[in-house]
Amino acid sequence: MTDRIPFFDFFDRFVPPRELRLMLHDAAVTGGVLNRAERTMELEVETGEALPDAAVEAVRQLLMEEYRLRQLRMMVRTVQPGKKTKDILMGKPIKGKPIPMVELNPKMGAIVLEGKVFAAELYETRRRGLWCLTFDMTDYKGSVTVRKYMEEAEAKPLDGAVKAGMWLRVQGIVELSRDGKDIQLRPLNITKVGHQGRKDTNPEKRVELHLHTRMSNMDALTDTESVIKQAIEWGHPAIAVTDHGVAQAFPDAWHTAKGKIKILYGIEGYFVNNLDDRVAVHGGQDQPFDDEIVCFDIETTGLKVTTEAITEIGAVVLKNGQITDTFQTFVNPQRRLTPEIIGLTGITDAMLADAPSLKEALTAFLKFVNGRPLAAHNAPFDISFIRAGCEKVGLPFDPTYVDSLILAQNLLPELHKYKLDIVADYLDLPAFNHHRASDDAGMVAYMLVPFFRKMRDELHIHRIQQINNEMAKLRPKSAKSNRFPKHIIILAKNKLGLKHLYQLITASNLQYFHRVPTIPKTELAAHREGLIIGSACEAGELFRAVADHREWAELKRIASFYDYLEIQPVCNNMFMLRNGDVQSVKELQDFNRTIVKLGEELGKPVCATGDVHFQEPEDEVYRHILLASKKFSDADAPLPIYFKTTDEMLKEFSYLGAEKAREVVIVNPRKIADLVEEIELLPPGQLFPPRLENSEQELNDMVWAKCHAMYGENPPQLIVDRLNVELASILGKYDVVYMSAQKLVQRSLENGYLVGSRGSVGSSLVAYMSGITEVNSLPPHYYCPNCQYVEFQTDPQYGCGADMPDKDCPQCGTRLKKDGFDIPFETFLGYGGGKVPDIDLNFSGEYQSRAHRHAIEMFGKTQVFRAGTIGTLAEKTAFGMVKKYLEEKGETASNAEMNRLTQGCVGVRRTTGQHPGGLVVVPDDMDVEDFTAVQHPADDANSDTVTTHFEYHCMEDNLLKLDMLGHDDPTMIKMLQDLTGVDPQKIHLDDKDTMSIFCSSKVLGFENDPVLGPTGSCGIPEFGTSFTRGMLIDTQPKNFDTLLRLSGFSHGTDVWLGNAKDLILSGTASVTEAIGCRDDIMLYLISMGVDELRSFKFMEAVRKGVIHKGKSWPDGIVEEMQEHNIPEWYIESCRKIKYLFPKAHAVAYVTMAFRIAWFKVHRPLAFYAAYFSIRAKAVDATCMCLGMDVCKAKMAEIKAKDKVSDVEDKMYTTLEMCYEFYLRGFTFGKMDLYQSVAKDFIMVEEKKMLIPPFVSIPGQGEPAAESIVEQRQGREFISVEELVDACPKVSKAHVEQLRHMGALDDLPDTSQLTLF
Repeated sequence: MTDRIPFFDFFDRFVPPRELRLMLHDAAVTGGVLNRAERTMELEVETGEALPDAAVEAVRQLLMEEYRLRQLRMMVRTVQPGKKTKDILMGKPIKGKPIPMVELNPKMGAIVLEGKVFAAELYETRRRGLWCLTFDMTDYKGSVTVRKYMEEAEAKPLDGAVKAGMWLRVQGIVELSRDGKDIQLRPLNITKVGHQGRKDTNPEKRVELHLHTRMSNMDALTDTESVIKQAIEWGHPAIAVTDHGVAQAFPDAWHTAKGKIKILYGIEGYFVNNLDDRVAVHGGQDQPFDDEIVCFDIETTGLKVTTEAITEIGAVVLKNGQITDTFQTFVNPQRRLTPEIIGLTGITDAMLADAPSLKEALTAFLKFVNGRPLAAHNAPFDISFIRAGCEKVGLPFDPTYVDSLILAQNLLPELHKYKLDIVADYLDLPAFNHHRASDDAGMVAYMLVPFFRKMRDELHIHRIQQINNEMAKLRPKSAKSNRFPKHIIILAKNKLGLKHLYQLITASNLQYFHRVPTIPKTELAAHREGLIIGSACEAGELFRAVADHREWAELKRIASFYDYLEIQPVCNNMFMLRNGDVQSVKELQDFNRTIVKLGEELGKPVCATGDVHFQEPEDEVYRHILLASKKFSDADAPLPIYFKTTDEMLKEFSYLGAEKAREVVIVNPRKIADLVEEIELLPPGQLFPPRLENSEQELNDMVWAKCHAMYGENPPQLIVDRLNVELASILGKYDVVYMSAQKLVQRSLENGYLVGSRGSVGSSLVAYMSGITEVNSLPPHYYCPNCQYVEFQTDPQYGCGADMPDKDCPQCGTRLKKDGFDIPFETFLGYGGGKVPDIDLNFSGEYQSRAHRHAIEMFGKTQVFRAGTIGTLAEKTAFGMVKKYLEEKGETASNAEMNRLTQGCVGVRRTTGQHPGGLVVVPDDMDVEDFTAVQHPADDANSDTVTTHFEYHCMEDNLLKLDMLGHDDPTMIKMLQDLTGVDPQKIHLDDKDTMSIFCSSKVLGFENDPVLGPTGSCGIPEFGTSFTRGMLIDTQPKNFDTLLRLSGFSHGTDVWLGNAKDLILSGTASVTEAIGCRDDIMLYLISMGVDELRSFKFMEAVRKGVIHKGKSWPDGIVEEMQEHNIPEWYIESCRKIKYLFPKAHAVAYVTMAFRIAWFKVHRPLAFYAAYFSIRAKAVDATCMCLGMDVCKAKMAEIKAKDKVSDVEDKMYTTLEMCYEFYLRGFTFGKMDLYQSVAKDFIMVEEKKMLIPPFVSIPGQGEPAAESIVEQRQGREFISVEELVDACPKVSKAHVEQLRHMGALDDLPDTSQLTLF
């Protein structure tokens, strides 16, 4: 034994007297031998302090007794403890050798592991004062969870000590988890260890020109930020980003590079050569159509030219439209035919037994050809076999030939398939024996006759060498233009090239999407300026032609289109060897040698690329999981396409020789990178707003007009200064942003719908004065609506104007209005107005689509796009994929390993979508591709919606975004106003009865109900969930300001639980002192004397979770806060926060909620009608309307379930409201065929009753409900039969439920009369 194991971990059941235990507190077992048979032990022990002999003897005797040993020899050595190094996180130094994690089993006892931490947490358990340190670590062969429970004193030094990304060595005891289903490690000692990752040590650095990130749909796992940082660390001068068909990694790449490395922005496009991909005439020989041409066909043993053989050659001579001569020969393939080939061709082994050899047959065929041009259907196939055969036997072969397949595709675009028999049938040619060479050759000749005639008559050409030019004109019209895309690399050379790249992406999505976003060659040629084109991987046009053994002239023609030619490591293409496409590694090397030779002959750089799909070699398993989820049969086949160093790439291409390897790996890729300019993806902080005529003057006039109307011709200097500061930041820069929002809000108000503001827009006084938001951000104040008297409140007990006492105007006696929520402007536009404003608005859900149409009318249809979103692989989905992957392999893994594999897959792009309310507006003097490409959401080519290719936040500094969500609150307010005639904007926010329901339900007519609890906030937005009702019970809010803070607590992350709640309940802080909203921090620090800018920056760091994530605090801020007497609990509270809600957002939400609460108190029947019609997300009249007992029983049934579905959870919330509805003395009437409406509950005030709508029937959707309302107009149904005939969307089940609800009382089943 070479490790130091703490004495009481080694002897875990040994409990000596307290005095001995204290002496042994730092003792460790360092060695020993146990003889199980003899029951004897030798033990080596180290202690920090010398033990008396008597103590040693006492311990020896007690151990022998406890473990029933016959003999125990103890050697105790005293060691002076050294100073704890910074690398030791817990315990003492570790000397043992780590074992592989994959070998772990629960019987191993004490072991040492070493690995990388990928998840870590230190938290307090439910048992107060007991903490748990838990982290997952991996050595990339296996993973394990390390878990230790400890007291707070031991836990404190470990707070933040163990973090994801660290490499640790851990010594501990292997044990089963509490449920016995997993292995975990109980740590004894934890030490940080150095880990040397891969380094690029070559003095000359390569450039990667072909790299996929997680944005390559379900195919790649490279993290953009991480791989660029690695390239910077390695000293690479540039790196390309080339995802499949998309540019969605560009923003992350740009932000990460920050001038430290050049980013080559590009894509690996899906390329269709719809121009000259398959040339009709190959070779330079020319002659009129009527001259002799040899039409031929071959039969073979299979399709692969490298492994199969010719079995028959047939040919005919075509002259002046007539067959003048024929040729046929069998060829002995020197092998037996397969049954499939015999069945297809009718050729048997017996027929070939005495056939000529390959050389004899080819010699005879070439003699028959006699230098004349050839023609064949799908000629490259036949020509490749003839050419390979001639090379094999030493015969020259360099013909001119015509491909009738290409002629058919271009001359007969109305066809969709072009097999020889299909074309022959379409042209009404004579019947023939298909798949026999001589017959097929004759049919090619017959086919050429109408083709030549058509070209003479319609294209006015008469010679073979005139054909290609005309085919190039016809090719884009061919039905084959959108099929079988190849890969191509497209890099942006400069800013113009970037725009052209975006235009190609747009076209590929909007015009040419066919399974994938396809780029036709015609589009690429039209946008080629500013682009660099590379030949891509084995799926590229050039590599496929090389692998298909096309003739040299054809390869040169294809390669001449590209700016550089690409070769990749042989390991990338080993699947071709596994599939039998090639027979050896040398063949794969020869493909690359051919491309190198093409580059030399054409003077084009040949570049070695990695086709990177993941960053590190050990990441390969994640891609196996992705491919397995897509049902790839070879998902687990090795494919090491990771980001390679220069030396790793040089080794891959060493077979080319050292000089050529350096050229393709280092020199040429750097040349390509040097051709690319440094491109600024988007100018930071520069907004390109659309134009609204006179917006600057209109906003300025509107703001001051309202200011003077409220506060008089000489408003207080505080208001004037605030408006001047804001307007200075807004006018000339962001006035269009404000005015566009103002016009949309005003239009909504004119249609009777209030608009709620979201985010920080309520921080802007200009937004309030222009009517964008109802939130007045000034400090609490009074103002007189009659004489414009203004009085600002200086009493700090009032956090907002709503809470101030009522007061009459001292000048005119009019009751003063109360306003002001004290919100700094900086939380909206930043300190000094440097942030681009983001105005988010909540429109009524039923008005939202109209608001979007108004925006399009305002700016023009071609300039407004839906904000796009990117859907990535979520943790839950990834976990399911990992689980299925392991199950299919018959393997099991620890929970930690499952988590590692899951984390490795999370974040991969899976789909795209659209923001639920976001519109992006492009100025009319610019194109959207000046900023981003556009596309259909979710690759839906049939969608009418067009979204931005980038997520909006990538462009938020540059383009106006109108975030117009549909929300229930404005809709509910509109219905309440329609039902009651009460103007919601005139409801006072200090109504005492309304405020009381947040503490007690007494005003509602009941108290401390066992189902609903003590508060009356059930059904109120912001305060109706069980979580927020619990907050109300804990805080007992008595004023509006407290409600605002509770809104901040509930919307923030780690703001209430484990933070503000504990501070409030312990008496450490009051509700008003605890941090609820982000603005609280800035205002509090300023009030305590901290510099304004410092206060703002600290607020920003806290609200974004920067402090919580363990990143550094702003320099010296802690000391500065301590100097200004900021309490420690406040600083610690900031440390815990991950996200903080803006106060302006809280004000807007709580204002709407308070108004709805007012109706609940003062107009209850209208409140319940609106709630059940709009806010209830699960409505079922068959249980709602049958009384309180039925509701309670259904609630109990749902609550008793171990797992509650989302629908059941929503139904429980609705039943809770039904219960309260009954409790307050209201009832539901029966559904009425002629009074019930489709969607809304109808009030019958005199009966304190609601009549349910037809949609409240389970399963009956709006179309069926609306059809009943539509068909009953001007008539009375005489029977159920007539109802069903009139409303076919109403099913038999719905009819029975309508009958059950009393809607069909006294209505007979049929329309027939009964006489007897």
